[in-house]
Amino acid sequence: MNTKTWLWVLLFVIILAVAAYLVAFFMKRRNQDKLEELEKRKIALFDLPVIEEVDEVKKMHLVGQSQNTFREWNQKWIDISTISFAELESLIFEIENLNETYRLMKVKEAIVEANDTLTGMEKEVEEIRQGLKELRGSEERNSEAVQKALDAYESISNTVSENPEKYGVSYSELEKQIQNVERDFTQFVALNTAGDPMEARTVLENAEKRTYEIQKIVEQIPPLVETLTNVFPKQLKEIKEGYETLKKDHYVFENDVVAVNVEKLETKVDSTLSNLEKLEIENVSKLNTEIAKEIDHLYDIMEKEISSRVYVNDNKAKLISLLEHADKNNHLLMIELDHVSQSYILNNNELGSVRGFQAQMEEIQKEFDETEEQMKNKEAIFSQVASFYRESLAQLKDIENGQVEISRSIKDFAPRERETIQKIDDYELELRMLKRYVEKQRLPGIPSSYLEFFFVTGERIEELSQELNKIRIDMNHIDRLVGVCDEDMRTLREKTNELIDSAALTEQMIQYANRFRFSHPDIKHAIDRSLSLFSREHQYKDALDVISEAIERIEPGATERIRKYYFDNKETTV
Repeated sequence: MNTKTWLWVLLFVIILAVAAYLVAFFMKRRNQDKLEELEKRKIALFDLPVIEEVDEVKKMHLVGQSQNTFREWNQKWIDISTISFAELESLIFEIENLNETYRLMKVKEAIVEANDTLTGMEKEVEEIRQGLKELRGSEERNSEAVQKALDAYESISNTVSENPEKYGVSYSELEKQIQNVERDFTQFVALNTAGDPMEARTVLENAEKRTYEIQKIVEQIPPLVETLTNVFPKQLKEIKEGYETLKKDHYVFENDVVAVNVEKLETKVDSTLSNLEKLEIENVSKLNTEIAKEIDHLYDIMEKEISSRVYVNDNKAKLISLLEHADKNNHLLMIELDHVSQSYILNNNELGSVRGFQAQMEEIQKEFDETEEQMKNKEAIFSQVASFYRESLAQLKDIENGQVEISRSIKDFAPRERETIQKIDDYELELRMLKRYVEKQRLPGIPSSYLEFFFVTGERIEELSQELNKIRIDMNHIDRLVGVCDEDMRTLREKTNELIDSAALTEQMIQYANRFRFSHPDIKHAIDRSLSLFSREHQYKDALDVISEAIERIEPGATERIRKYYFDNKETTV
């Protein structure tokens, strides 16, 4: 190998050595940075005021469960501050030695281990500090809760002791409950003073719960006492006295249970007071609601009879007047129906309806007389009498409406008859005019269908006239016949106009078609056929259709012009 080659190899080795050195240098520098970071975290952990916090809790002189909890946290801190910190220091020192001797791979593993150890220590220290904080907070919360609960307790105790009359029969039991709460507070203070805030907290929670339960009861009792000792007795006394007064005033009650129910309610009030004495608040509230409803029902019973009596007195004259008026109207209506039925047939059972009205009024009169007898003998139940009055007044109103309707329906029989007679005269006059109108046209003949309808219409009018000449007229049947005659006359007018118009137009169409007779053979045939239908068969509509179609084939629009001219001048030409 020549000199030049050796120089290149030497140069390559030097470069590798420099590169290896640089890599090792930078790795050592990076590890040194990580060591410094570890050191900062270690110092920060050491600087936390854990010792001061331990001493602060230690001065609270905890005992019992609180003391046990504190010892656990304190021992954990001792273990960390002595054993764990020593192990961490040793590990960091070892990392520094390894880094100085460039044992870089072991340094990396050692740094990871040191980081994990320090993270665990940080977590444990945080748990210790949080536990110590909770011990301090428990003591503080107990102090605040004590004050709040004691304030509530004192308020309850003062309220009850200063106003025993508000609590009535429940006063003794309330005092017992308040004394029990006082014992709970005494036990709490003893535990808290002895340095066991956690156990004291349990006692305090029980005391607080009982305090607020009693506070709620204390708030609910006064209105219950007032209702049971004043309101209900006063109402029951008022009902009893009112009932006796009403009885003296000859009021009669259906299923009379007022006096019995008053006694039952008085017993129920006494029983409810016994429940209140045992502080059964929910049950007492439920019973009070039931008693109040039953008392209201007793008031309603008496008020119903009082208001019913007033109603009876106010409406007796009205009922008598309406009954007399309806009876008089019914009598007159029967006379009128008897008179009308001699000349007209009654189709709607008017007589039966009026007899039904009479039966209803007789029943009302009968019951009215019975109620009058009961009131005379002081035996009437006014609520029942008032109910009878209301039903009777409504029934008499319906009877009156029915009477008016029947009277109105039969009073128009004669006007309808006269109107029909006039219609017959009008029909006969129009028949004569239509006949003269057709005759005036001097047609070669009249279609049989027209004549048949003309005579049928006349017969229908004659039938209507015969119906009117009967001894008893059925106006419903007359009205139906009038409707048929009106329709027949309308149709006859249309047929008459169609007959005259068809004949006149046929003549004009034939005159117009004659100008084409020699130039158009079809027209000659149509004229002959139309003349045959016109003169021999008297089918004027068919004759018009034949000649119109022929003209339209030769000169479209001509027939329309002829029709328009004819109808425009019909009044002067026909």
